[in-house]
Amino acid sequence: MSATHVLIELLGEIALLLWGVHVVNKGVQRAFGSRLRHMLGEGLKNRGRAFLAGLGVTALLQSSTATAMMIASFSGAGAVGLAPALAMMLGANVGTTLIVQIASFDVSYVFPLFLFAGVVAYRRARSSMVRDVAQTVIGLGLMLLALHLMLATLRPIEASATLRTVLGALTGEPLIAILIAAAFSWAAHSSVAAMLFVMSLAAAGVVADEAALAMVLGCNLGSALNPMIEALSGEPAKLRAPLGNLANRILGCAIALPFVPLAAEGLAQVTDDPAQRVALAHLVFNLATAALFIGALPAMADLLKRALPDRPAPADPSTPLYLDEAALSTPSVALANAAREVLRMADVAEGMIRGSQSAFAHDDMGEVLAVSRTDDVLDRLYDRIQLYIGAIDHDGLSEKETARVFATLALAINLEHIGDIVDKNLMEMAAQRIKDRRMLPPAAIRRIDAMHARLCEHLRLAVAVFMSNDAQAARRLVAEKESFRALEREATERHFAEMRSGSPDQIETSALQLDITRDLKRIEAHIAATVYGLLEKNGDLRASRLAPT
Repeated sequence: MSATHVLIELLGEIALLLWGVHVVNKGVQRAFGSRLRHMLGEGLKNRGRAFLAGLGVTALLQSSTATAMMIASFSGAGAVGLAPALAMMLGANVGTTLIVQIASFDVSYVFPLFLFAGVVAYRRARSSMVRDVAQTVIGLGLMLLALHLMLATLRPIEASATLRTVLGALTGEPLIAILIAAAFSWAAHSSVAAMLFVMSLAAAGVVADEAALAMVLGCNLGSALNPMIEALSGEPAKLRAPLGNLANRILGCAIALPFVPLAAEGLAQVTDDPAQRVALAHLVFNLATAALFIGALPAMADLLKRALPDRPAPADPSTPLYLDEAALSTPSVALANAAREVLRMADVAEGMIRGSQSAFAHDDMGEVLAVSRTDDVLDRLYDRIQLYIGAIDHDGLSEKETARVFATLALAINLEHIGDIVDKNLMEMAAQRIKDRRMLPPAAIRRIDAMHARLCEHLRLAVAVFMSNDAQAARRLVAEKESFRALEREATERHFAEMRSGSPDQIETSALQLDITRDLKRIEAHIAATVYGLLEKNGDLRASRLAPT
């Protein structure tokens, strides 16, 4: 068999191994994802429980990288202490050794059973949980099959003096062997896959025991790089746990490297199987590093916090700026503060209306999501304004101040409803339009743009009425609501005309335009509702639109 043929087969078998790891990881995540996160959260109380939780979760996921990502998110959010997070990282490192221990034995009878049982369970499963577990079993079977194929592919290399010489030269120096294995483990995003590959090399006699043990150190080192690289673009707090884990691996490798020859001799006395010696070395290294560093984790956590201090928190747009608790004893000042905060809500709501206008003209899903997230800002401001107004001493309010309370709440309530309409209705329609790759006609875009522009103008007019109590402007605002009713009638008539045309695409596009017009009319109604209190007080508002009988 030529070297090129061997290389091509190895690439395919490595790809199969990586896919098996991926299938196991995704199957477990889907079947037990929320429970695993709960296990992690419960385990991150002290170092002992954290170590065991990390071991258990990683044994199921067979990916210390996936576990490390979850740990980094917990630690970065400040939900748990850094020392328990580092202890869980140590447990995760030990957890990856379990499948390696299983694979060190003869798997030729195991992987067919895993594949057969997994496929049968998957085809007969009636629940998603059983299907996900079956997928996990199939993934384990694929991993063991890949190892079996790699052993068969590498076995002829023993008879190839050229290939043995090349691989021997590459792995002859311990540092080079460590770097090669670390690069493979990093590229594969899996120390399990890298370890199985090293075991296959050792079992085929391609690499000597000392080189194989040096590669074990490299596999452990490389798998610590992935969580570190993933956290580089985030907050410093999310970088601490991956950096601490990488530091533990580097120190462990530095300590273990001089003892590689001695360890090779000792393991040769334990078992004659080279693959089992590699698997044992992997287990011993991770147990030893856990025992060595678990006591020093609090000191390491303090050092990491000093080296990676928290960044100053960015200004949260949902944080109230004017709701001064000290002003609650002076109702007139407190009401002025609440009014200023409601004006901030109006600015946010106008920004959402402008964002929804752009969402129907451009296929930018990021813009749609950004507008939807802005509704959370409106909701939080609204909640804080309610609590603040509720804390004012209402018994001491004058009649004029009481009317101001109702006007402030009316504006805040209607602004919050406007945000909900934009988020729950308009943005869902915009997202579905982008997903369906449906473009609105230019004439429809112009009509929608014109309606959005009028809404922004009316919202600014409502704010002016709120600030000045201008009854004339309030009457104009309510009168403008009738124009949106006329726009809705026109949209309905166009839709009926399109329905008669019989073209499904045109009917769906027309229906979308009608739905957009109706939701914009609802927003206009909420804007007009902000001035009803003033008009009712002046006697300018009828109790009913019904004609007298």
